[in-house]
Amino acid sequence: MNRRRRGLFLGLMAGAGVVQAGPLREALRERIEQRRQARESSGIDGEEQALQGRGSGGRTAPVSLPAGARVLRDLSYGPDAQQRFDVYIPAGARSAPLLFMVHGGAWMVGDKGYAPVVNQKVSRWLPLGYVLVSINYRMSRTAPDVLAQADDAARALAHVQAQAGNWGADPARVLLMGHSAGAHLVALLAADAELAARHGCRPWLGMVSLDSAALDVVATMESRHYRFYDKVFGRDRALWLAASPYHRLHSKPAPMLLVCSTRRGDSCPQAESFAAKARQLGGRASVLPVDMKHGETNTDLGKASAYTDAVHAFMRGLGMP
Repeated sequence: MNRRRRGLFLGLMAGAGVVQAGPLREALRERIEQRRQARESSGIDGEEQALQGRGSGGRTAPVSLPAGARVLRDLSYGPDAQQRFDVYIPAGARSAPLLFMVHGGAWMVGDKGYAPVVNQKVSRWLPLGYVLVSINYRMSRTAPDVLAQADDAARALAHVQAQAGNWGADPARVLLMGHSAGAHLVALLAADAELAARHGCRPWLGMVSLDSAALDVVATMESRHYRFYDKVFGRDRALWLAASPYHRLHSKPAPMLLVCSTRRGDSCPQAESFAAKARQLGGRASVLPVDMKHGETNTDLGKASAYTDAVHAFMRGLGMP
């Protein structure tokens, strides 16, 4: 009996209530677990594969830099080898706006230099005079917890703002941006500015969250979710609350744009709830639902499209070019 027929047979047997303890039941459990793992591995839209650069050469430089632009790689903001960032600087930068990018990867994988993270953003915004910073942070296997990852993002931001003048950038004209896990981290800083202020960060202009499904961590953990969330957030409700942007939001935040994929069941509802709470506190918050895959909200940002134009319109509304 081939694997497919065996799986169908076991499923029919289970449905008929005739699978008893023993080899058949164990085989059925194994098959169910295999299918669950397959769904989970594809459930974040192949994000890990995209971030690891499969099919794109791994850690690659942008396809092309504007004339006269330069890149500073692996600058340090802390003692850990993962506490590094890259800076993309246009020619003649002076009091330039700065785009601060935090990559995704389920809090477990990813890199600041991967093509899907930076290529299109460099192509779109460097010619307009932006400085782009892309950061790494400790992954969940080495960070004490997810709050330490948020601390890394804050430490990186403080360091970048302190050094911005050296690159021709204005430390007050900063836009935070993150995708997926990175979107959760920048949303956490946006929700509770004290998390950033204690590291010496200055105020920023706004924040763009690219398809986070962890804006309300408590809601995520109390509903059906992918197993990797358990690895990141554990079972301690106190950590869920501390790591939840929705629950950390108690005062007027800087303006924010929350991009969400309509192809997912959790992203847009959480974005709407988070934005509504921000508006109740006097903040300016809007939601941008898009009919795109999760990964595309990151990789396609910067390409000529209505989606890029909508995000750029938010940025221009902050006084950025």
